[in-house]
Amino acid sequence: MEDAEEENLDKVQDLSDLELAALLCLVADEHCIIATDDNLLNDLEQELRISCSETFGLSCTVLECSASTTLDDFADGILLDHEYSSYFPKDIASDDVPEPGSFSAIIRTPKQRPSRAPGAFSPLHSRNIAEVVIAKNLDQAQHHVQIQALELLRGRRIFTRTAIHTAPKRFLFIALLPASGASNLTSLLNDHFFISHYHTAQDGFPNLEDLGAMFQEDDKASSSMRAGLSRSYSSASSRTSLFTKEDIDELIHSMESVKLSAEVRTYLHNITLFMRLHRAVAGGVSAHATRNFHLLTRALAPLHGVDYVSPSLVALAARKIYPHRIIITRPENERSVQWGSSPEAMHDALEGITVNDIIEDVLEEVEVPV
Repeated sequence: MEDAEEENLDKVQDLSDLELAALLCLVADEHCIIATDDNLLNDLEQELRISCSETFGLSCTVLECSASTTLDDFADGILLDHEYSSYFPKDIASDDVPEPGSFSAIIRTPKQRPSRAPGAFSPLHSRNIAEVVIAKNLDQAQHHVQIQALELLRGRRIFTRTAIHTAPKRFLFIALLPASGASNLTSLLNDHFFISHYHTAQDGFPNLEDLGAMFQEDDKASSSMRAGLSRSYSSASSRTSLFTKEDIDELIHSMESVKLSAEVRTYLHNITLFMRLHRAVAGGVSAHATRNFHLLTRALAPLHGVDYVSPSLVALAARKIYPHRIIITRPENERSVQWGSSPEAMHDALEGITVNDIIEDVLEEVEVPV
């Protein structure tokens, strides 16, 4: 048991920020928002696809969302076509492998899927929901499509015209959004996401860069290399992933035995209380966010090689739980205005404040247990 924990801890040290976010969600059985600058969305999507396949050995699908996305498009987009079970499909020809520097993604939109002849062996209900669904630009989808996504996260199943599809036991839904996208999600869907993470250009795309290096390693052997890559990516389940399902189960077992002292529990409670009462926060924070706050502190412990929750883990959890949930109040709605404060003075006080400023302000105000 101790050897397995040590091995998992060594693996965690090698993970990128995106892989750590995905691992936390897999351990906690929750879902996340990944945001980045608009010009990095395509690269980030491909980085996530490779990470899911290579690091965790999970099947992955990408759903392109827009204002024209329908419920049928959404349902069809999260179902896995067997020939697209990995970053490169099984039947891809060597000439179709992207050239160096142009990693064109195989996007799972209904219009781009190959047509199938109807038959007894390929009905809609024979397709399964992918283990990882990357919903790109989910913020652009209409309200009823976002509600369908919420139902998928809550009920872990989706209804189509011909069948009921149940999500796999290990299921991760990633909302891939531009920097300001979370504010356009419906409030219930936004609150249901476990954590949010902002990926910057400085964080890089290690998996994508490694893939590019493989293509450029030997120009003379580029054709054979592409053919080899096509075969190597043909099936996520056929490759040895960095984190196996047994490794994740071990982390889940370790999380369940994490201890939480009375002092740290009080620290958690005070942070939640101060967050709700902060003058710049509109509407407070939800009970669901508080439950996720407690869950994340426990999930972080085994990834840091400890069996207890420390104040530093609590602070780290707060920085991931609340950024997408906090809404900054308008100056005219700040609570002290009803007691006679000037709206103009409140405008000056709140000018330039950000969600991260609020979180850091709360963490500075709350007394840290020794």
